Amino acid sequence: MNAILLPAILLACTADDAPPAPKLPLGKDTTYVTGPLDKHGYIDYEAALNAELSKGITPEKNANALLALAFGPAPEGGDGIPLDYYRWLDVPVPPKQGDYFVNIYAYVHNKLGISGDRLEAVFDAQSRFSQRPWASKDCPPLAEWLEANQKPLALAIEGLKRPEYFNPLVSRRKEGDPSNLIGALLHTVQKYRELASALTARAMLRLQEKKFDEAWQDLLACHRLGRFVTRGGTLIESLVGIAIGQIASNATVTYLERADLTSKQAMQCQKDLRDLPRGTALTDKIGVSERMMGLDALQLIRRGGAGGLAGLVGNEAPPIADEKKALEMMDWTAVMQTMNKWYDRLGAATKIKDRAARDKEFKKIAEEYQVTKKDLADPEKMKKLLDGKDGGKVVGKALGDVLMGLLSPALEKVQSAHDRSRQVDTNLQIAFALAAYNKDHGRYPAKLTDLTPKYLANVPDDVFVDKPLTYKPSEKGYLFYSVGVNGKDDGGSGYSDDPPGDDLRVKMPQPELKKK
Repeated sequence: MNAILLPAILLACTADDAPPAPKLPLGKDTTYVTGPLDKHGYIDYEAALNAELSKGITPEKNANALLALAFGPAPEGGDGIPLDYYRWLDVPVPPKQGDYFVNIYAYVHNKLGISGDRLEAVFDAQSRFSQRPWASKDCPPLAEWLEANQKPLALAIEGLKRPEYFNPLVSRRKEGDPSNLIGALLHTVQKYRELASALTARAMLRLQEKKFDEAWQDLLACHRLGRFVTRGGTLIESLVGIAIGQIASNATVTYLERADLTSKQAMQCQKDLRDLPRGTALTDKIGVSERMMGLDALQLIRRGGAGGLAGLVGNEAPPIADEKKALEMMDWTAVMQTMNKWYDRLGAATKIKDRAARDKEFKKIAEEYQVTKKDLADPEKMKKLLDGKDGGKVVGKALGDVLMGLLSPALEKVQSAHDRSRQVDTNLQIAFALAAYNKDHGRYPAKLTDLTPKYLANVPDDVFVDKPLTYKPSEKGYLFYSVGVNGKDDGGSGYSDDPPGDDLRVKMPQPELKKK
């Protein structure tokens, strides 16, 4: 439960005035972990989660140990990255000055002095040339930017060859301050999107120069970056990693069209993509990372944080009657037990393979959340809850329900993004199989099942409707597509088409990019 999920919780709490921890049972169904404990007896979830995420990952195996060095100690300026970040990575803090990755705005605007319409033209070129071949003369500032980043790009690619990834979640807490995972800063994650743009732009430049092997290595590095970033502890990292994967996939289809691969080369590329490291399953992220973040947020409220129940219910909710009394008599054990049951339930929901059944479960969860939210916001109902038998337990359970209800909509969106990513990966496997088949037979197959078993072990159904993908061969190429998240056949139209659609397609020859 990270910052995007609980934006209204404003927690102000210092170690100096923290009361002793209430004597609550430590265990899987309450605190989930039993330590480490801070000096007041509270769980240090920040340390516990980082220990879990880094388990078995040495600096020598960690891709992020080199990625962090490629960006330097202050990739976003200001005070830079907290020292705890490097302590968890177990690497030295990079010096303030170094040959670090420079984003395109800082280089083109600040160093080259380009602004206004010319600057916008460079940004447009960056977007276009991350998807289509180009030459240095087509956009000299973009070429200069890539040249200026040669060393950090080389370091990043070296790091991305490593087998593991760990990105510490650290807040700016001082020694003795409480754990505050929802205040953890994602110092480098958005910078990795800029790295993805640089890798794909350079790949397309190398593709134009017919440096096919070098272009492919840049694309593989970008794919690996996306997979690794999804292993981060937050839902934001899942979404950013998936977005990076999409950037890599768009450029990969262009590579397939322009590189004139032999059948053997196409099959090797297919294998390279199949052998990419796996991202973290959403179920696992809910069960560990999101669970600890939610329990940590609850612990901050429990030890005196501001915001309270009104903050949890939402900005538009009416004031909650007797909020102070509710917090005073709250049965925190009941809250924690309720939250843990919800994490188990939400994790189970994401494991449902049938999308219709999964959507039904998420809808049911959303309806339950709305009922409880209304009860907590209703002064009369709240008074009855507090005055009734076991009021602390009843209100505790209600609080747990509301906390988890806030998480459900975000999970549903992230799940859909995961599904899209899985379908895009499948599409690439099919596209390279089609290229190999075409080289061997001088034409594309009449149907996708003709690819099996030589070029593809099997042709998976559309992730979104459990039906075969639509495939339309033509004299010069083909079109195949999934219906996408909306489950509707839009005739192969994607987001950038006019009219826009939701389908996930591969089309050869590729259509022209839509001009901005």
